[in-house]
Amino acid sequence: MQKIRQLYGLFLSLLWLLGSFLPVSAQFLTVPPNGGNKKATVGERIGVTDIMVEYHRPGVKGREGKIWGQLVPYGFTDLGFGPRKPAPWRAGANENTIISFSTDVKIEGRDLPAGTYGLHIAVYERECTVIFSKNHTAWGSYFYKESDDALRVQVRQEGQERSVEWLKYEFIDQTENAATLALFWERWKIPFKIEVDVQKQVINSMRRELESDKGFVWQTWYQAADYCLQYNTNLNEALQWAEVAVNAPYVGEKNFLTLSTKANILKKLGKNVDSEVVMKEALTYGNAVELHTYGRQLIAEKKGKEALEVFKLNAQKNNGAWPTNVGLARGYAAVGDYTNAIKYAKLAKAQAPSPQEGANLDELIKKLQNKEPVN
Repeated sequence: MQKIRQLYGLFLSLLWLLGSFLPVSAQFLTVPPNGGNKKATVGERIGVTDIMVEYHRPGVKGREGKIWGQLVPYGFTDLGFGPRKPAPWRAGANENTIISFSTDVKIEGRDLPAGTYGLHIAVYERECTVIFSKNHTAWGSYFYKESDDALRVQVRQEGQERSVEWLKYEFIDQTENAATLALFWERWKIPFKIEVDVQKQVINSMRRELESDKGFVWQTWYQAADYCLQYNTNLNEALQWAEVAVNAPYVGEKNFLTLSTKANILKKLGKNVDSEVVMKEALTYGNAVELHTYGRQLIAEKKGKEALEVFKLNAQKNNGAWPTNVGLARGYAAVGDYTNAIKYAKLAKAQAPSPQEGANLDELIKKLQNKEPVN
């Protein structure tokens, strides 16, 4: 540490001397990080939440077995510079290790607001204290203050069979709404779990975006309503969004997507009569693929008779174009009429747009001839 002080004094003296000869606007040259500790970034998106870590990577450099508890002291220690108060490890090398979250998150089950934090770790023999500091601009941990803590969590480190030469952060164990961020160095792994309320953050994001220039087209209002429908959440507001997509002046458009989404939301809300009225209107706008897809949806819901009526409408509206005969084959099969199902499957085979579709229909016809389930 005495050597550091001497170098620091030499550095200040050099700055004073340079100030006598260099213009005020002079800049220092870009050089690699001190000590060969490579600068790195790693990021992950969970739902619409962006997480980014910026850090420097120290190397083991032949010091295996002397990292934890020696090079990185246990607990909080006096670093011999700055306020001279016990401080944790900077969770990397050189500058402050920085972690940022674009939305609110949970760390090990505890709330942490959106923002940018200095990441510090107090290591011990059996567990570690991971610290998120509101001060992310200081150098390393030299100016660490407990009063700046936004959150502390306790985690257990894990031993690793293979040594990691250069410290690294890595996102592991990803799920739809969570990931674990782990520090790997030497033979230790220090993990902590990050969770996001994805649906809440997506809906909040959509609210903001719908009030921007993105809200001037029906597609975005439909997209927001459809997201809520698919996840069965926020349905009352989703119905308002669906109404904008259908009817708002200069924005809304009546088409199969907007109307069917509105109808399905009404159905989810228990407004079945209103839902049927809107869905009937939606069918008048549907193209061949949209109506075929809706018919398949009805079959999946065990509504074979309703599906057959949709397939018949599709064939009538689109003059038997592809894939209307495929739909009729499936619709008749759904009500147990295999004679008509085979008839329309053969008509569809003659229309097959590709060899693969033709082969699929051959298999369908075989199953229908054996009266096997096809839906």
